[in-house]
Amino acid sequence: MQPIPANELLAGLTLAEPVSIHAVVTDSRKVEPGCVFVCFPGERVDGHTFAAGAYQNGAAYIIANHPVDGVPADRTVVVPDSALAMVRMASNYRMLFSPRIIGVTGSVGKTTTKEFCYAVLSAFGNTLKTEGNQNNEIGVPNTLFRLESATEYAVVEMGMDHAGEIERLTRCVRPSAGIITMIGVSHLENLGTRENILKAKMEICAGLPDGAPLVLNADNDLLPTAQVPGRLRAVWFGIEQEADVRAENIQTGAQGTTFTLVDREYGRFPVSIPTAGLHTVYDALSAYAAATRLGLDPANCAKALSRYQTTGMRQHIVERGGVTVIEDCYNASPDSMKAAISVLKALPNKRKIALLGDMLELGDASEEGHRHTGEWVAEAGVDTLIAYGPRSAVMAEAAQARGVTTVHCQKAQEVLQCLQQFVQPGDALLAKASHAMKLEDLLQDYYAGLPQA
Repeated sequence: MQPIPANELLAGLTLAEPVSIHAVVTDSRKVEPGCVFVCFPGERVDGHTFAAGAYQNGAAYIIANHPVDGVPADRTVVVPDSALAMVRMASNYRMLFSPRIIGVTGSVGKTTTKEFCYAVLSAFGNTLKTEGNQNNEIGVPNTLFRLESATEYAVVEMGMDHAGEIERLTRCVRPSAGIITMIGVSHLENLGTRENILKAKMEICAGLPDGAPLVLNADNDLLPTAQVPGRLRAVWFGIEQEADVRAENIQTGAQGTTFTLVDREYGRFPVSIPTAGLHTVYDALSAYAAATRLGLDPANCAKALSRYQTTGMRQHIVERGGVTVIEDCYNASPDSMKAAISVLKALPNKRKIALLGDMLELGDASEEGHRHTGEWVAEAGVDTLIAYGPRSAVMAEAAQARGVTTVHCQKAQEVLQCLQQFVQPGDALLAKASHAMKLEDLLQDYYAGLPQA
C-alpha cells in the first residue's frame, strides 16, 4: 500500500488528521506504526479485544463498532459495519490510481477466469490480481490496497452471497471492463431463484463507465435474457451459440487443450491452454474478449492464454503413485461438478474413479443438484463413485441405479479406506466437493500412504 493521508483514506467515515497511513490491517499480528486497524466481531474471535493493543503498537486509527477502552476517542472511528468501512476506505484509495481493471463475477469459473485474465494482462505490463479467495467485502478492499503507481493493469474477482454486494464492490473497484462467467445455482439458499442470481450478478454494470465492455456467456441459458444497459458494450463469447468470440476445433486431453479462437472483429488465432475441460475454454475466451476490447493486441492476447497457471486445488492434474488425480477441492456446485466430470471422462486412463462430496449453499435445489451429479457420473462412464457426506446420499442412489459401483461414506476415515481399496496405479481419480468437506486434507492423507517415486 502506498502512503495516503488519513483524512483522504477515512473520508466519509470521520474527520481525520492528514497523518500518513501506510497499511489497513484486520489481523492484530500485522499491526505496524501508521496503520489503520479494523475490528471485526466474530463468533470465536472479536477484533475489538485486540484494539487497545493495536493502538499501543502504533496504529494511527482504530475502526470499531463501538468505543473501546484503551483507545482515545479521537483515534476511534465508530462505524455500524466494519466490512462497509473497508469498502469505503478501499474506494477512497482506489481513486489515487488509474490502471485498466477487469472485474470478474459469475456463479462458476470466477477464479479460473481471473487467472486467465492475469495471464493475458501480465504479458502487457505490471498487473495486480486477486489472491486466493479474496473476493468479498473484506478481500476486495485488501486487493485494492495493493495498488501502486506502477500498476498498469489489474483483475479483481468479485463474489457475493446476497443482493447488493456486487454493486457495492463494483462501485468500489470501478473496473474498465466486466465479465460474467455464467449464471448457475450457487447461492440459491440466499437468493431463492436463478433469476435473482442473474439480477445480483448484473449489478456489476453499476460500476462500469460509459462505453465499457461487458463480456457475457452466450451459451448460458439465462445470460442472453439480461438487460444490458445501452451505455455499455455487450461482448458475447461461447462455443455452441453464435458469439463475438468463439472456439472451434477443440481438442482436449490430460496435458491441456488446443482450439481455434474465432473473433468476429479481429480474425482467427490458434490457442493452446494448459487446462482440460470445455469449461476452461469458456474462461479463456472471456479473458481474451475483455482484454482485446480494452484495446490490447488480439494476437498477443491469444498467445498469452498459454501463460495460465492453476492455483490451489482447482482443476489441478497431478500424478501420485501412478494415479492421475484431478484435484478440484476448493468449491463445488452442480455446474462445476458437471464440468469436472467431463474432464475425468476426457482422460485416457482405462479406469476412472470419482470422489465427490456434498455441495453446500444450494437451498431447495440441493436434492436435484446431487441427483443430477450422480446421473452425470453414470453418463461419463465412471467406474466407481465414492460419495461423501449426508447430502451425497441422493447422488450415490442416482449413480448406483444406473449401474455405477458406488460407496456412500459419512466419515473421512471411511473415504480414506475406500480410496485405498478401489484406486490402483493407472487409474484416474477426480476429487471434488465444497471446501467445507476438506477433501484436500483427505487427499494429503491418501498421498502419504502411496509409494513415493
